[in-house]
Amino acid sequence: MLPVFASAAPDTVMPDGAGGRPVIDCVRIDDALQRLACYDSREGRAATGTPAPAGGRIPPLSNPPAVRPPPELAPPADTFQTPALETLLPGGSGPLARAVQDVRRSLGTTLADRWELDDATDRGRFLLRPYKPMYAIVGDWTSRTNRLPTSPNPNNRVTEPLPLRSAEAKFQVSLKTKVWEDFAGDNGDLWLGYTQTSYWQIYNGEASRPFRETNYEPEIMAVFRTRFSILGWDGRMVGLSLNHQSNGRAEPLSRSWNRVIAQVGFERRNWMLMIRPWWRISEPRDTDDNPDIQDHLGRADLLLVRKSEGHELSLLARHSLRSGSRSRGSLQIDYAFPISSYLKAYLQVFNGYGASLIDYNHRQTRIGLGISLVQWL
Repeated sequence: MLPVFASAAPDTVMPDGAGGRPVIDCVRIDDALQRLACYDSREGRAATGTPAPAGGRIPPLSNPPAVRPPPELAPPADTFQTPALETLLPGGSGPLARAVQDVRRSLGTTLADRWELDDATDRGRFLLRPYKPMYAIVGDWTSRTNRLPTSPNPNNRVTEPLPLRSAEAKFQVSLKTKVWEDFAGDNGDLWLGYTQTSYWQIYNGEASRPFRETNYEPEIMAVFRTRFSILGWDGRMVGLSLNHQSNGRAEPLSRSWNRVIAQVGFERRNWMLMIRPWWRISEPRDTDDNPDIQDHLGRADLLLVRKSEGHELSLLARHSLRSGSRSRGSLQIDYAFPISSYLKAYLQVFNGYGASLIDYNHRQTRIGLGISLVQWL
């Protein structure tokens, strides 16, 4: 005797269930969720687990609930799951996205990455990020050693020559963190920054290898996102900061000043341009360590950076914005190229005034070679 379903004609109506709905009605439904709802109706329960309405029928589901597999069919918690698509994208948070970001940043970033100028690059507050370049120069040679630092202030003039060598080591650490987001409507982030540059007479064994000079530079910065273009350059950000720089030493070696710095940042393909004019906060002349510092360290600087496949070439120019005998400044060229992943070989060439604060009015040429972990971009 054949099974009942084998001998029944296709249109045969099977016995109704508790809900009174024929099985064949359910079989003919193509949509899986609607077919499941039909079987629920036939068995006398709604898709939500409540009894079906009178007559055993329920209306079609416009927003059917998600169907979860029974516990015994669910994959174990430690089973590998395919990551969601958003975790694979550059703005995502999955492991592959982070790896992609790491590779991209080792080849060079943008102003948006460094200053979190859009939602995709926003990383929240109180997380340390790179600010200025971070490097260690193992050999930094100068053409003129400043053994008698001087200043217009008589209290800041060295009278005994310092025992210095022309070659030393130099390293710089520079970090920033965002402390306030969108403080001006939906724009404007407040940052705290800190840069420390140290000059180490490591090759001067006769003087017990001292640190010749360390410059400390804390600052607070307000940065705003912008969207404008000038001559093919995209204006991406403007900012205003309160900056303090000092060497933390007693007289006659003490040097310090405070500034208000404006900045505007541009991008154009693999290029970045940053222009920064500043205004010094005046001090009483009799207590000013360096009254003429602006005529040497300048009143503005310009930073031009080109990056390509992990290589970065930058030019930093400062000028006093004065003419004649007060026309002074400096040029610094930095070149970094990949050695391994984030580690890069680093070459720095400097000419002019202000290689360090103690040398603010001392002209020299310096050439340094070392390694770099972070560049401008």
